[in-house]
Amino acid sequence: MRLRKTLLSAALMLGCGMATAPAIAQPQLPPQVASGERSDVPVAVQNLRWAMNDANVNSLTFRSMDKLFYTRSVPRSGPVWQLERDDHPLDFTYQFEGSTYTSEEFLDRTYTNALLVMKDGKIVYENYLNNSRADTRFMGWSMTKSLTSLLVGFALQEGRIASLDDAIDSYLPELKGGGYEGVTIRQVLQMRSGVDYEERYDFANPGIAATNHINALVKNTHRFVEPAFTINRAHTPGEHFQYKTIDTAVLGLLIERVSGGSTIASYMTQRLWEPLGMEADGFFIMDGPPGVGREFNGAGFNATLRDYARIGLMMMNGGKANGRQVVPADWVALSTAPTEAPSGEGMGYGMQWWTFGENAYAAIGLQGQYIYVDPTSKTVVVKMSYFPPADMTPSNETAAFLAAASAWSPE
Repeated sequence: MRLRKTLLSAALMLGCGMATAPAIAQPQLPPQVASGERSDVPVAVQNLRWAMNDANVNSLTFRSMDKLFYTRSVPRSGPVWQLERDDHPLDFTYQFEGSTYTSEEFLDRTYTNALLVMKDGKIVYENYLNNSRADTRFMGWSMTKSLTSLLVGFALQEGRIASLDDAIDSYLPELKGGGYEGVTIRQVLQMRSGVDYEERYDFANPGIAATNHINALVKNTHRFVEPAFTINRAHTPGEHFQYKTIDTAVLGLLIERVSGGSTIASYMTQRLWEPLGMEADGFFIMDGPPGVGREFNGAGFNATLRDYARIGLMMMNGGKANGRQVVPADWVALSTAPTEAPSGEGMGYGMQWWTFGENAYAAIGLQGQYIYVDPTSKTVVVKMSYFPPADMTPSNETAAFLAAASAWSPE
């Protein structure tokens, strides 16, 4: 009886947290995040943001950004642009590294969350994997750069920007005295600004890009565009192509400034999202809380698979959506024409759009996000993925699949 009372007392003490036991460890930040300015973002959330690209979680995080970040909505409104359908199985194969694969094998081989293929303006294939759905909003990563390019096109059409050959600091005087002084808007669009910003995310030894990612996106202690105000120059503007998200962040600041006090999200809503007849709201992740944060317009937009497809179809149609001219046709042609010669993989660069071969082009985002457009074969492919970090094999295999999809004729 005495033994049972002793055991019962011990159980009650444990249940009430009264037992003497080692203190529970609190979550710790990695040293790269813990150093520097203190953040008000909860430690657990900082850790989730720090790990969001990791291969064991990115299938989920890439479609859950509204759970990790402050966001700003790009709401839909009005009649939905109804997309026609003519469903077919993907009954073609593709070649990669000497082997032949079926399109169904492609899905898992290239870490696919969702895939949509359009031919002649109709959806012929649509598939959602890993518990994603038609209403899932996927992170576009650097596909957002291509959307920013469209906003610049609107501003040019409306006379808010007089010329692409204007110096960008004539609109943004805070850039004077730094690497962006005298750089034209055209050069920024082409990723030829010449500023000293290497797009390298070596978080073990963080440089300017990795440090900016930590401060702006993980900790929200700084705005992502801020390094542009004091950045140095590495190359003569216009002479050297170097892909860098800070260029697109500067274009976002330009959109804010010339749009009459509007936010990037508001301008995009009015000029693109509502006129296109989207079926769901999109959203940007923000680099800070309400009142101070800005849209991460270099890589932070989220939307459904079909709404990304509507962007691709509109581009294929020379800027027309549902019979209405939304984006100026000359901007579609200008921004998707290669100004950077194709590399060994056959890819070139226009104005925030990647180019393939003679006519095809794509918005491409980190770790496997694609809006691929081939006007010649009237093909649009949207692929949302979760590639492992720093692994280029799925990207090369996707390029082979896209070429095969362009050549495919459903029957």
